[in-house]
Amino acid sequence: MKQWQPEILEDDVLKMIPLSASDFDALFAVAADPEIWEQHPAKDRYQKDVFQHYFNKALSERHSFLMIEKSTQEIIGSTCYYYYQPEDSSIAIGYTFFGKQYWGKGYNQSSKKLLLDYAFTFVDKVYFHIGATNFRSQIATKRIGAIQLENSKETQKDSIDFLIQKKDWQK
Repeated sequence: MKQWQPEILEDDVLKMIPLSASDFDALFAVAADPEIWEQHPAKDRYQKDVFQHYFNKALSERHSFLMIEKSTQEIIGSTCYYYYQPEDSSIAIGYTFFGKQYWGKGYNQSSKKLLLDYAFTFVDKVYFHIGATNFRSQIATKRIGAIQLENSKETQKDSIDFLIQKKDWQK
């Protein structure tokens, strides 16, 4: 599973590097805004102790990235790969957040393009599990070409599943 944590993913505007324990304070400075989490199932993630739990899971259970705006070198958020299913040739992308000053400016599309391009060198399907009330993320995920699925038994009732297949991404 090491392939899911490349040393760097980058394009002209964004650099994504593996998340490390030393990134907590800088990333929490971005995450401490309640507005970022208002549509998420975990609406209290802006609180330090709640964010610490999220951050620890990101380090231990996921293949997480710190996102850096290239021109300023500012930390702008985080994202990850998770739920790798080799028998289904699939992985999920998610747990993504950005500082709100980066919303609607192409950073989400940039991060997803980098993640999808890399993922599709290993798998045929990429899933997104988005909170049922996280309308911003649902809209953004549809904009990159993901299709909404019927929720599976494995997915929590409070989320909506989306899928992009390699054959559709390459078009």
